[in-house]
Amino acid sequence: MPTIAPPTLRTERLILRAPVAADFPDYANFLASERALHMGGPYDRRGAWGLFCHDVAQWALFGHGALMIDLPDGTCAGQVGINHGPLFPEKELGWLIYAGHEGQGYASEAGAALRDWAFGQLGLRTLVSYVDPRNARSIAVAERLGAFLDACAGRPDPEDLVYRHERQAS
Repeated sequence: MPTIAPPTLRTERLILRAPVAADFPDYANFLASERALHMGGPYDRRGAWGLFCHDVAQWALFGHGALMIDLPDGTCAGQVGINHGPLFPEKELGWLIYAGHEGQGYASEAGAALRDWAFGQLGLRTLVSYVDPRNARSIAVAERLGAFLDACAGRPDPEDLVYRHERQAS
């Protein structure tokens, strides 16, 4: 797939934009916290940097990747992304919301925007979200996005639940 420059997507309340180096400290703090338990963390700074670079590099490698979730005042509230590569059996729609910004619908709003972009611009017909079964908030986001549990799908971690997002026929 050719390199695609990360888009800037706008929703009613959010701006989704390409990650920049200045985003790394907040990202690393999130991944160092207990909130990263559902993502295989917590991670040390080196591990967080590897994941951050992975999120950015996917744009050049696969034509999709991570976007930061900004509020209109410029505050970064988290990240949404489409992950792929040798560690992911399928293209995954994932999200993370920084402390203090959860419970406001940002993950659902950002997830819907990136999902719809991927279906429209990349022509994808399906995405999955890999969710730790103890992560009730992410399960709720996947369900709000209309995804359904797919018990037959491959998964990077045998404990993960797999929620499938399907492109609606037009």
